[in-house]
Amino acid sequence: MSSKIPVSVLIPAKNEEVNLPACLKSVERADEVFVVDSQSSDRSVEICENFGAKVVQFNFNGRWPKKKNWSLDNLPFRNEWVLIVDCDERITPELWDEIAQAIENPEYSGYYLNRRVFFLGKWIRHGGKYPDWNLRLFKHKEGRYENLNTEDIPNTGDNEVHEHVVLNNKVGYLKNDMLHEDFRDLYHWLARHNRYSNWEARVYYNLLTGKGEDDTIGANLFGDAVQRKRFLKKIWVRLPFKPFLRFILFYFIQRGFLDGKAGYIYGRLLSQYEYQIGVKLYELRSCGGSLNTTNSLENPQSSISQKVSQSVT
Repeated sequence: MSSKIPVSVLIPAKNEEVNLPACLKSVERADEVFVVDSQSSDRSVEICENFGAKVVQFNFNGRWPKKKNWSLDNLPFRNEWVLIVDCDERITPELWDEIAQAIENPEYSGYYLNRRVFFLGKWIRHGGKYPDWNLRLFKHKEGRYENLNTEDIPNTGDNEVHEHVVLNNKVGYLKNDMLHEDFRDLYHWLARHNRYSNWEARVYYNLLTGKGEDDTIGANLFGDAVQRKRFLKKIWVRLPFKPFLRFILFYFIQRGFLDGKAGYIYGRLLSQYEYQIGVKLYELRSCGGSLNTTNSLENPQSSISQKVSQSVT
């Protein structure tokens, strides 16, 4: 009898040869693994194939859908349950045991996983980074990532990052942590957050102008962790001196100082990230919320076919 767990894993990837071996090793207990790649120029595809993963190429049209929603709509999953794992994340044996038990006689249609974030080799346990709940395990026919109406902003990447899964059914919480550690250097962290700040600036703009409220999880002070976070963000976007406040909140109020040097550096970088969001928001508001994206899209073709590669069987 096979010891594989009846879960289909979805891993979005692009030039992740450093992170992929550990990630793929950690999901070997899954019955099926899809890696949805964006034309990687490194050894990502070769590594995935060596691990027996099914590699699919995604061609982004610059707007919507992005990679995860496209995958949920188009991949031929053979299992009811899908587990979404980023390349810099690892599923521990203890978490796999819990997943197997949770889906055997499920009480829920989806489960939140708690991420344990590592930075410069240290677990960032404070500063509001833990617990960090993400809805990653769910029945794939019942969940899709929300659209926050940010697709008109260029250079944000082709993958949903801070959007959350909308699941119109009951959800539960698993106890064991998922590990999050990027093995690449700080250059990649900074480059990634430069892209993220484009996206965040549009989210801030939408919150300030009342746009982008449809088909989302919504804001509710008395709801779950994500809904409470959304409620607080509506207040946050209207506060002055956000870069300074971000550092004070992370480092002092939420005790990021307890994570030592790594915590201090992380807090300073978050403050810098908040400043980037602010200046990009200023640019958006100066342009009336519309930027010229003609030459900025990652893939400017007006019509792109999105097909499952022949490597999928």
